Amino acid sequence: LVSPESSVSVSAHNAVVGLAKAPGSTGLWDSFSFGLDPSALQERLFVSEENVDGFLGTAFCPSPCSQSALEKQPLIEVLDVTEDRIQIRVE
Repeated sequence: LVSPESSVSVSAHNAVVGLAKAPGSTGLWDSFSFGLDPSALQERLFVSEENVDGFLGTAFCPSPCSQSALEKQPLIEVLDVTEDRIQIRVE
């Protein structure tokens, strides 16, 4: 993370933390951790096709699946993400 470019904005009903990657960092972030104490952090995933696929994969097949069961899983594509909705296409 780069400290000077990171920011915090707090209002009566919302808080926003803006994080900036260091110049040498590349790729998308998969998840983040938050909490009041470093020993009690909670992890949250960013919305991405891979994270949605992983989540739905465990929902459709929670125990180890056979190859034929994996082949029958739907194709998931994240089309659009906004503050108040997510659009996903399932084939």
